[in-house]
Amino acid sequence: MTTRITFLRLAIGGALLSAPLTTLTINATPARATPARATPVRATPAPSLTDKLPKLKGTLTKGQIAAAAALAQLGVSFSWGGGSTKGPTLGIGRGATTRGFDCSGLTLYAWSRAGIRLSHHTAAQFRQGRKIPLRARRTGDLLFFGGTPGAPTHVALFLTGTLMIHAPKTGDVVRKANFNTPYFRTTYRGTVRPG
Repeated sequence: MTTRITFLRLAIGGALLSAPLTTLTINATPARATPARATPVRATPAPSLTDKLPKLKGTLTKGQIAAAAALAQLGVSFSWGGGSTKGPTLGIGRGATTRGFDCSGLTLYAWSRAGIRLSHHTAAQFRQGRKIPLRARRTGDLLFFGGTPGAPTHVALFLTGTLMIHAPKTGDVVRKANFNTPYFRTTYRGTVRPG
């Protein structure tokens, strides 16, 4: 029997938060049934966020910590009104039966891991930090889209290049996306650096 395990690693913002896609192949042959002695299993605590971060020389920026926290939520369901400083939650309204994040819930969670508190509302987050020109963005900065120039309706977290992570819409999941598309270019409202 062959089992394939694939690991995805990603370098963002100049810090190695992962490495190229690697496939590990494990070959195993079924063993004959033999009586076995019970081996006690010791419970180990769940890994903390810092256990998931790479061992880097130097200190991670708050933006890199926020990005790592958001990346750890890849695949979590979108839930309207969902998300808190503790992680995914049941949402409200059409998200009331789904545990997950909406766009601002994901960013408030990610930045809370870096010690920065944000509101759970996109337009409020747009006013919670320093406005940054798009060309000066750094890992973890918040990218805003939609609505009006002063009141955007969608927020994402910048990773690197033209890559962002966000909780897009009902029926979708937290995922990475390229923001250099016609839709995001025409609805872009600004970049904010929390903290």
